[in-house]
Amino acid sequence: MKPFYSKIVLAVLASVCLGGISRAGVLEQKLASLPVFDELASVKTPFDWLVSPEKSAAGVYVSPDRKSLVVANAMVWRTFRIFPNLATTDYVNRMTGERMLRAVGSEGSVTIDSVAYSIGGLEGQPERGYLVESWIETLRPVDGAFTVEDFEVRPVEPAIRWKRNRWALNTTDATGKEVVFTLRGGGRLSQLTVKLHVAIYDRLPVIRKYFEVVNGSDRSITVNSFKVEQLSFFEPESPSGDPKDGFMLPNIHVESDYQCAGSFTERETDITEKWVKEPSYTSQRNYGLNTPCLLEVAPEVGPDIRLSPGEVFCSFRVYEMPFDSYDRERKGLFTRRFYASVAPWTTQNPIFLHLTSTDPETVRRAVDQCADVGYEMIIISFGSGLNMEDVSEANLSKYKALVDYARSKGIEMGCYSLLASRWVSDSVDVINPKTGKRGGMRFGSSPCLASDWGDAYFDKLKIFMERTGMTCLEHDGSYPGDVCASTAHAHHRGLNDSQWAQFYKIAGFYHWMCEAGNYINVPDFYILNGSTKTGIGYRETNWSLPRERQIIHARQVNYDGTWDRVPGSLWTFVPLVQYHGGGAAATLEPLSEHLYEYKMHMIQNYGAGVQACYRGPRLYDTGETRQMVKDVIGWYKKYRRILNSDIIHLRKPDARDWDGIMHVNPHEKEKALALFFNPLDTPVTRTITLPLYYTGLSRKARIREQEGKPKTYALDASKSVRLTVNIPARGYTWYVVEP
Repeated sequence: MKPFYSKIVLAVLASVCLGGISRAGVLEQKLASLPVFDELASVKTPFDWLVSPEKSAAGVYVSPDRKSLVVANAMVWRTFRIFPNLATTDYVNRMTGERMLRAVGSEGSVTIDSVAYSIGGLEGQPERGYLVESWIETLRPVDGAFTVEDFEVRPVEPAIRWKRNRWALNTTDATGKEVVFTLRGGGRLSQLTVKLHVAIYDRLPVIRKYFEVVNGSDRSITVNSFKVEQLSFFEPESPSGDPKDGFMLPNIHVESDYQCAGSFTERETDITEKWVKEPSYTSQRNYGLNTPCLLEVAPEVGPDIRLSPGEVFCSFRVYEMPFDSYDRERKGLFTRRFYASVAPWTTQNPIFLHLTSTDPETVRRAVDQCADVGYEMIIISFGSGLNMEDVSEANLSKYKALVDYARSKGIEMGCYSLLASRWVSDSVDVINPKTGKRGGMRFGSSPCLASDWGDAYFDKLKIFMERTGMTCLEHDGSYPGDVCASTAHAHHRGLNDSQWAQFYKIAGFYHWMCEAGNYINVPDFYILNGSTKTGIGYRETNWSLPRERQIIHARQVNYDGTWDRVPGSLWTFVPLVQYHGGGAAATLEPLSEHLYEYKMHMIQNYGAGVQACYRGPRLYDTGETRQMVKDVIGWYKKYRRILNSDIIHLRKPDARDWDGIMHVNPHEKEKALALFFNPLDTPVTRTITLPLYYTGLSRKARIREQEGKPKTYALDASKSVRLTVNIPARGYTWYVVEP
């Protein structure tokens, strides 16, 4: 049987010409220039990318039948049918050999002037529980869809061109290949084009996707809503009824850079990933057809953006990364490598003091102490009296003088500003759509960033940073995703465009900060938009507990918070002075009187690669305290690269026995560093299995305790060694693994 499109669609395509060449001819020529992709999905990736990522390179290919384009690396591939219109027809997890796609649809959709249009798309598949290759030939274009007319292949561009001003574990941008498909509307949309961007990375099992709408017409349009992705995945289970604990979802990580829900992790802040029912999938085993097996990636509201002639609208970016197992550690390693690669600014990890005073004498003393013991940055903290919104000459001059003094000592200086969870005025604050008044939002009340006040606020922060020379901002209470029902604010029209306008106001500011080389310490999860740190996850009042109880709590926080985020992208707390109450029993000041607790906090935080906000007026008060801080910072800097590398979780702190973590990195001199703690009042001896698989070592390892002489150990079949460890009472020890 001849292909369906060859009889009907090509006749139509031939009438659409680009500079004398038909649309079909342009696409055929472009496809013919690509190398042929002729591989079997059942052949699994022959290496582990977590150990040997350099073995995987991205490429763009043509299918053997010359009708499809394939983006692929060694871990994942995605096939885009070109004729009769653009649509994903295959999505393969090469690590497991699984085909993930069971049915063909569209590349998303965009609603323009209240009418929804498919971005590419094919329909007519007779069965949506699986896909037979021959069925693809019979599929027809979706009516009214944007139609593909061209594509180009180019190198992947980073989302943010960050300026590298300080130490980072990763100083390179992720590389790969990007295909940009050009699709054109029909009828009244004939002067509108969609630029669909699909990227495949080197060294990562990740595909990135977003699109632009280009208004080439002579009239304004409104982009009411959109879906940047719509894929029918095989369901991992399909029970007859509805499980009380929910359905199991396909084993793939989906994350966009449009996240704003006022919390610390991607899972809490995600507002775009939706696994929905697919009623047209009538052969699913669930009686109610309730299996959530259709992935849709879209904003919850809006954007409702007006586009004038010549303007371009850009969607957010979505990243898709299939996993090769359900193992928690392994899935965490996938996501940590993802962040470290596509958001390399998160691997910066400066050593900083949270200074609680703006008194010039106190600030200069803190600068001197930081320079003396090896600290690198001071953040003038909340409660200090600093006001970034005061851009008077007197205020700017005061802080510029302090910044200049710090710079002369090799210390960066930053400051603090509170954005959300504050009441400004009835005319400025977010209007609750339920009440028509301010209040009742994520943080009670917050200013609307799409107001004139929002413009002025960010302008003042830029002026303050540029004029004083500060290079770090701790931005507290970032925009949490509030919608705003006001129709009087300058930069949004109403409810439907309010979230989009506010998000890109703050995201634009963070992009500017990152590209200027400034460090951004933010409690909320803005990692993919230039933020260099997010909160590890804690309850503030726990830092009001008695000192000795804080130690175990802090170690638990480090252990639990590092499963799916880069250690250096996380911050926690150490209250040198009172924080949220607790009095003298909770604080470390006077430092010399609580040297044990002070050192344990430093060792377990720096040992995890997690930076803490050491909040107080000074780092040391006596010579003994000074030497302790200096020694710990010296140890951290000596092993900085391995201590900022991936964590393998060995045993969670429970106060009943030893606990520990191990950093691994197959590309460093130190392949691993294991850190063990003993919370008990007596020394313990334990035989501990060290899993060295992720070090890249295969036969033997040289292991030394602290700075002692190394011993050679043979690795067993699982690439592990059994290590007998002596841990002092209420103390710690550490081991280094080398080839």
